[in-house]
Amino acid sequence: MNYQHPSSNFSMPSEQLASREATAERSKKLAPDCAGSNFFDIDHNLQVLLLQYIDAALLDHIRPHLDSLGELCGNELHDLADASERHPPVLRQRDRYGRDDETVEYHPAYQRMEEIAYARYGIHAMSYRPGVLGWPAKLPPIVKYVFQYIFSQTEFGLMCPVNIAGSSSELIRRYGSDEVRARFVDRMLSQDMNQLYRAAQFMTEKAGGSDVGAAELTAVRDGENWRLWGEKWFCSNVSGDVVVVLARPEGAQAGGKGLGLFAMPKHLADGTRNAYRIVRIKDKLGSKSMASGEVRLEGAVAYQLGDLNRGLKQMLEMVNSSRVSHLARAAGMMRRCLNEAMVATRNRNAFGKSVIDHPLMRRQLLKLMVPTEQALSALLFTASVSANEDQPDAQKILRIMTPICKYRACRDNVTVATGSMEARGGNGYIEDWPNAKLVRDAHLGVLWDGTSNINALDAIHRSIKKEQAHLVLQQDLESRLKRAEGLPGQFRTRLENSVRQAFAFAAEIAAEPDNERFCRLAAGQLYHAVTMVLMAEEGLRAAATGGDARRLLLARFVLEHRLQNNAPLNIASLKWEEEAIDLLLNDGPVSLDRATTLLVA
Repeated sequence: MNYQHPSSNFSMPSEQLASREATAERSKKLAPDCAGSNFFDIDHNLQVLLLQYIDAALLDHIRPHLDSLGELCGNELHDLADASERHPPVLRQRDRYGRDDETVEYHPAYQRMEEIAYARYGIHAMSYRPGVLGWPAKLPPIVKYVFQYIFSQTEFGLMCPVNIAGSSSELIRRYGSDEVRARFVDRMLSQDMNQLYRAAQFMTEKAGGSDVGAAELTAVRDGENWRLWGEKWFCSNVSGDVVVVLARPEGAQAGGKGLGLFAMPKHLADGTRNAYRIVRIKDKLGSKSMASGEVRLEGAVAYQLGDLNRGLKQMLEMVNSSRVSHLARAAGMMRRCLNEAMVATRNRNAFGKSVIDHPLMRRQLLKLMVPTEQALSALLFTASVSANEDQPDAQKILRIMTPICKYRACRDNVTVATGSMEARGGNGYIEDWPNAKLVRDAHLGVLWDGTSNINALDAIHRSIKKEQAHLVLQQDLESRLKRAEGLPGQFRTRLENSVRQAFAFAAEIAAEPDNERFCRLAAGQLYHAVTMVLMAEEGLRAAATGGDARRLLLARFVLEHRLQNNAPLNIASLKWEEEAIDLLLNDGPVSLDRATTLLVA
């Protein structure tokens, strides 16, 4: 019996079906992944939006660096991240002479990734000191987050210590003594790997994770400094050279108001190890490349940062930065997942045609695309507001945007990663392909810097009920809609009504303690309302300069698929989607006329 390969013109005897040649020929049926791509070059949506959010001169300056990082992410960094995942850090408790050492040994691939992040690009330092990447001033926060967004498409774990480096140095700069600042800050922001002090933050204890106020670690006065006694349960970048830590001064009141903030060095000024032990490294589900551990503090020397009764408040000043960093990582990982799903479905045939040509798959791909694009808009908007965080209105917007983005984008990342795995099929579940790692890493985003519940409560009960931050954000969105020239009147009205409804619902939930169970729903509705307006405005701006109006179509998908005021569920109301999906899954630009016609179809 002869075998005829469906994609070739040759036949072979049956005994040759198991030959190396036949195996190689059949392997051509498998879809590739994104390895080898330039992750910046293929991100057309990011490139269009950067023109709207970053000054032209600055964008011209950083574009070559973004391009080179994108090339690394698809090539060298891609291989390094894979090797680091397969060879996680190892804790060596003692040296060969039996001396207590607790050294964390990292694979050379991880060390090379550190060189790329810290030394080559200075991602940890670029918004905290001038001169990074040759820019004479501090780079605005949006630049830092765009670099994190691209880097995270390949490596998630390392971006935790990279982000902590900047935020921890800022806490020491603000609240440390002159001596402490001089000793640590410059080296924490160094791009010289021989001088760099890697940073860590130890917050979580057995007594409480999200409930930080339940912390039991005790600080005992020792002359001008302090000694710390107790345990920390989840310590990311556990081998850091400088650790920012919360502890309760001996005799201080219970709860969050009794916590002080301290800087704890790994080594004392004389070079000896500080008195704390790394007990073990966590065997985590994801983010395996970066060492998280458990620590026992046995009188470790620490230096007071700021007022002893304001430690938690001082620490929370860095929450905005940390949460926007999580948004950047979630947005970047969703972009990678979407790209993987597109490559897989375009290059895999099933039932006689490409998988992407099957109508149900096309609709599923839109379900991955919409939250991915929402996260990108949320990131660029929130990051641009961060540049003005000393202004009252910007503070209010950041106060509410950071928890709703941390909540919704990180949860969307889990869904998008799972959907991307499904788009690849069985290979998506195999460790040879990128999807399994993306799924594992996505879940960590809903845990770090507050779970989904904590962020939703923060958004509704604190930023709205206590600080009325939603009023400034709502006014900002309504102003954007009023200025949105070219938006069909009927569609504008739908957007305006949806914004009012989402903010009214959130305010209603905030007003009544008994309505806590709806906080997540309210926070999610706010996120969808914000991103819907942003995408509509971005689509109009892009079209006005002769570009792509596709984000207008994405805004309608958010309106009808993610907000609660969905269109009636019948075939006639969904007819517009067929052409919109065809346009969005095509790489060509969408004209303003075509987009606006579909907005009211």
